[in-house]
Amino acid sequence: MIYKLFKTGTPRRAIINHMQFKKAKTDFLEYLEIEQNRSQKTIANYDHYLSRLLDFAGDDITVQQVDAEMTRKWRLWLNRLGTNTSDELGKSTLNYHLIALRSFLKFCAKRNLTALTADKIELARTKRKQVTFLTEEELERVFDQPDLSTIQGLRDRAILELLFSSGLRVSELTGLDRDHINLKRKEFMVRGKGQKDRPIFISEAAAYWVQKYIDKRQDNTRPLFIRYSGVKEVDRSGNFTRLTPRSVQRQVAKYALMAGITKHVSPHTLRHSYATDLLMNGADLRSVQAMLGHSNIATTQIYTHVTDPHLKEVHQKFHARKAPED
Repeated sequence: MIYKLFKTGTPRRAIINHMQFKKAKTDFLEYLEIEQNRSQKTIANYDHYLSRLLDFAGDDITVQQVDAEMTRKWRLWLNRLGTNTSDELGKSTLNYHLIALRSFLKFCAKRNLTALTADKIELARTKRKQVTFLTEEELERVFDQPDLSTIQGLRDRAILELLFSSGLRVSELTGLDRDHINLKRKEFMVRGKGQKDRPIFISEAAAYWVQKYIDKRQDNTRPLFIRYSGVKEVDRSGNFTRLTPRSVQRQVAKYALMAGITKHVSPHTLRHSYATDLLMNGADLRSVQAMLGHSNIATTQIYTHVTDPHLKEVHQKFHARKAPED
């Protein structure tokens, strides 16, 4: 490494002119884990996205070499990466790479590493997401599908009700233990994205079905939702039996298909349905933002499919001129 000291005034922290990108990346990932308390999944994603830059430019590049021109060529390379479903990398996926690089460059600035400034990285423009949600009638059809004569069916009905009632992310749902949820008060705390805690409130119906499922269980393991197929050993922690997010995704999709719903339905569809239901019944966007655990109100604004019709109602109520009678 080559160190360059400020020449004027009292000695200041050294500026590091050259550091291997690979080494700086490792330091950055450790910073995310130790100082930022990011989840292992987030860290793994950042590692993947930044490693793509090494795939493009080579393992021996330095942080200083990642300039505007290299970034431009890397974006072009990423844009042309083929996938199983498309000849181009999706714009959202491309942006994930750029967001990772921006965060890395901000870290470099904090560590006095000579690097491209983060604000030089502009994200690709993306179309506004079309939100898929279920109507009340569709929800009832999905809820009616599990076979309630089996423990698996009771579990799945409880999962469906809880997802719609709470707006939980699927990873938050599968991470719940029995002692996390207060069915009498119908509320509990959950730790979501960014290791941020938020309150969760559930309906009487969701509390009823979760309790019914718990009462039917004969085990004493901690996870709130467990799997019943392929289980060969059980311990107190329940790590061998905890239901996985992928399993929940499969079950939700299966019940939607059984209900005759042709659009793609996932646990996140129930989260969208939860937010849509709140807004249609008069909740304000800021409250919905808090209940969903969105750090940015812009994320919640994907639900303008609900607020736009409301604007039409406001216009018709307060600014409508009736046509003259013939």
